Amino acid sequence: MNILLVNDDGIHAPGLRALREPLTKLGNVQVVAPLVEQSGVGHGITYLHPIMVKEIREQGEHFGWAVDGSPADCVKMGVLEFCEHEPDLIVSGINSGANVGINVLYSGTVAAAIEGAFFGITSIAVSLSQRTPPDYAATAERAVVLIRQLLERCPEKGLLWNVNFPDTSDEGPHGVRTVPMGVHRHSDTIEKRHDPRGRPYYWSGVDPIRNHALEPGTDIRELRDGYVTITPLHFDLSEKSRIDELADTKWTLDVADRT
Repeated sequence: MNILLVNDDGIHAPGLRALREPLTKLGNVQVVAPLVEQSGVGHGITYLHPIMVKEIREQGEHFGWAVDGSPADCVKMGVLEFCEHEPDLIVSGINSGANVGINVLYSGTVAAAIEGAFFGITSIAVSLSQRTPPDYAATAERAVVLIRQLLERCPEKGLLWNVNFPDTSDEGPHGVRTVPMGVHRHSDTIEKRHDPRGRPYYWSGVDPIRNHALEPGTDIRELRDGYVTITPLHFDLSEKSRIDELADTKWTLDVADRT
């Protein structure tokens, strides 16, 4: 199996570093990751200027390719340029912080997985909650065990998965839950501060747990309760029920008819 490993935290991020070696149990791993952190960039791509790339070598050996671009750029570059064979699997992570609820739509980690699914390649985003000191090594080992099971139980090509691990604890995760996204956010915050010269600046609230409603049976709630969450995703944003409802509507563009 050929595996493309990407992320949004950058090629030197501890989560990616922890996941690379365990993934070799499943196949050949090629790393293509952002040169610098790209958290929260969503599904942005670079097309107004050239994309620069640098090979990263460590101890005289190839480690991966650092792309001066977005996570989605990294997937494009990996699939079209740097992977000797088209990947059978794309893994994005381990992200430093959960990607659950509405934050899935902002996430560069999830966007990289979505880009992989655009190519018809099974893609899995993996994230680790950070409200306690993270254990990336243990999470990476567990993630590979879970990825193997996903591939065995759902072998169809092009599937898209979002996996989140709870806060690191001595006892480990309580188990695994397959759940939908929690899409009801009850609050958001912008924190205003002042620099030493009295000029205002702002931090946007980014806590994915506190900002969302803790609805039972959603990724938000189950992650908070100590479970690994698996959410199958798809990137077709069409509201099909509304399409059916309006299918027989007689539309007009005649301005006179509306006066």
